[in-house]
Amino acid sequence: MSAWRPGSAALSSPGRASGSWRCWWWWWVVLIGVAVGSRDPWMSAEACPPSCSCSSTRISCVDPERGINAFPVLQSEAEMENITDIYIANQSSFSSINDKDLHYYKNLRNLTVTNSRLTYVSKLAFQNNLKLQYLNLKDNNLSSLSWRIFKHLNISYLILTGNPLHCSCENMWIKLWLGEEADTQELRCIEDGGARKLLSRLTLPNCEVPMATLSPSKVVKMEGTQVELSCTTSGVPSPELIWNMALVSNYEIVTSGQVSVLRLYNLSSLDHNSKISCTAENIVGEKESSLLLDILFPPKITKLSDAIPDHHWCIPFSVSGNPEPHLQWFLDGEAVTEDVYIMTMIHDITEREYHGCLQLDSPTHLNNGRYTLLAKNQYGLDQKEVEAHFMRKPWNEGPPADPPEDRVAVYVVVGIAAVAFTGFLLMLVILKFGGNSKFGIKGPSSVISNDDDSASPLHHVSNGSNTPSSSEMGPDAVIIGMTKIPVIENPQYFRSTNSLLKTDTFVQHIKRHNIVLKRELGEGAFGKVFLAECYNLSPDQEKILVAVKTLKEASENARKDFHREAELLTNLQHEHIVTFYGVCVESDPLIMVFEYMKHGDLNKFLRAHGPDAVLMAEGQTTRPVELTQSQMLHIAQQIASGMVYLASQHFVHRDLATRNCLVGENLLVKIGDFGMSRDVYSTDYYRVGGHTMLPIRWMPPESIMYRKFTTESDVWSLGVVLWEIFTYGKQPWYQLSNNEVIECITQGRVLQRPRTCPKEVYDLMLGCWQREPHMRLNIKEIHGLLLNLAKASPVYLDILG
Repeated sequence: MSAWRPGSAALSSPGRASGSWRCWWWWWVVLIGVAVGSRDPWMSAEACPPSCSCSSTRISCVDPERGINAFPVLQSEAEMENITDIYIANQSSFSSINDKDLHYYKNLRNLTVTNSRLTYVSKLAFQNNLKLQYLNLKDNNLSSLSWRIFKHLNISYLILTGNPLHCSCENMWIKLWLGEEADTQELRCIEDGGARKLLSRLTLPNCEVPMATLSPSKVVKMEGTQVELSCTTSGVPSPELIWNMALVSNYEIVTSGQVSVLRLYNLSSLDHNSKISCTAENIVGEKESSLLLDILFPPKITKLSDAIPDHHWCIPFSVSGNPEPHLQWFLDGEAVTEDVYIMTMIHDITEREYHGCLQLDSPTHLNNGRYTLLAKNQYGLDQKEVEAHFMRKPWNEGPPADPPEDRVAVYVVVGIAAVAFTGFLLMLVILKFGGNSKFGIKGPSSVISNDDDSASPLHHVSNGSNTPSSSEMGPDAVIIGMTKIPVIENPQYFRSTNSLLKTDTFVQHIKRHNIVLKRELGEGAFGKVFLAECYNLSPDQEKILVAVKTLKEASENARKDFHREAELLTNLQHEHIVTFYGVCVESDPLIMVFEYMKHGDLNKFLRAHGPDAVLMAEGQTTRPVELTQSQMLHIAQQIASGMVYLASQHFVHRDLATRNCLVGENLLVKIGDFGMSRDVYSTDYYRVGGHTMLPIRWMPPESIMYRKFTTESDVWSLGVVLWEIFTYGKQPWYQLSNNEVIECITQGRVLQRPRTCPKEVYDLMLGCWQREPHMRLNIKEIHGLLLNLAKASPVYLDILG
């Protein structure tokens, strides 16, 4: 491949001043050494051609003067694998896309080659670009294009306007594939006489999509027998017939004309549920006919392992068989009666196997013994045994010996000393805190109740006040309690920062007909959020569940904010940030598409799995499973991980709270909200200046008083999020009014340690709530500490069911 290489012209230009032949000789040696030493000659190139601009994810080549004739080749495979967008325009020397031009761009999603001299695209051009979804080949010199180029891809947008396409059978697939969109693009083809015709009106004799018919349409056979399948094809031009299968069984194929016969011998149980398809292909397209083999065979226990301790004890097994085998357990030869404490659980079903556990809830010594698994269906049976030991028999352990008399004396002395020391500590505490009560604590402390030991907000981080004087206040300042605090309205408060946006961000567009709404999830000020199915979004799945956010207001400013937010969200990609898939702007309402998080926002989830769950539930009387400490730590470290990423992107969240985190399968937590929270959780916000809403209960002093928002202010909010998690979703400072909360925070008071919170985690919270921003813990430190605490406490995720 002849890739353009920047700087090659230097070889024919004069050297500096009176450069000697030795300089030229060394130049050639270095150049040859690079070419020879390179693993792949195709890979020897500079980082980015001067006529292009390159970022970590995008390449753009639009300079018509210093043109390119092939795709730029970066210095390493890793750099090219990171590229998701390539934009090429106005390149008069760019004429073809060949087999290996895009070989290393494995994550390419969007490709534009427009207003160039592109005349040829090879059938293997995109063989390595499985994620390609948007392809714009507008205003080039393409006269024909084969459907086989795109056979393995899931293209959402294909733009071909402005190409001199021939009105030939080879291009008929474009009309069939684009449908009405061919008219939207005003696609035309050139007839033999030179006339231009709308592609949507192209009709040609002897040009049709082929057909394939597989018979019989269903196969149910016993293992070891044989079967014969016949495939008949039709169509003009005459199609090619192709069988597709991956079988263990022996087979042979006999083809005569448009009929092909597949004979299978000695059918293997390993081919149960295997797919067999025959495909008819011609230049217009392809048609497939297929079936799944249904092979009957007796059971076989492929695995029976030792019991393993988990949230419940589990004896793992894997069993194959068709029809599904009936499973029976025996303990020391006696049939096991299954109930809520011991039961067979199937966790996964593959093409031909059932994987599961004999689950035992808190087994004792009575459950020890030899377990036999018997698997049986109408064609046979199989059995295997395993020894399981759960608890020692109590009668094997003698009664504890009495301690020697000298030990008893030691225990008594130590006990008396411990009681005396405890009394001394209590006296110190009473003197210290009793003294404060005696002289009185002015301000909001007088309205705080200490009855609830899980959330009494009376701790101090610092005694410094830093309260602004009246002379420093503007005319918009207000009096709150005894302290004058500026609450100047900031109209940009809830708008996203500019620091993350890239000028070349490409937002994925999703066709409206690919979005099927299922039900409403909620409503915010902007519009509604729906659960929906989205087709052709993932190359691995035909459809996936998504959350769809609609824009109720369609004003020009609202549209600008919509597109700006979409660009911002496109650039945020992390395992603990809710995935943004793209937008649909074909007509009103405008739509944003996000991943669907099954269990909703984290605040509701915490309340639903806390001690007050029955109190909070509507009409529910059963008490759900409470979150454990290890599960809380698991949640906390995931949020911290997402915040580490946002900080690395120089993004300040400004509104981090459990209401703005979402919960998915297996206790997966991600940061991201759909804008509903400010309506659903209206009491969490303090209205300032008419319409600005501030989450003051999550804000540090500098944000409340001076509207200063930084990564350090996000760290403060993360500390409050930890407090929310360990109080099962209680509102911070729930005993106080908004004015009292502002005075508390600005005077240096902090939330008290929740009852269920380990000391290490509360120390971490205090590290987040240091009054001086530079004294607060670093976000990476917080994540590291939470990760270590979570690792030390294993997590059981079956709380989600």
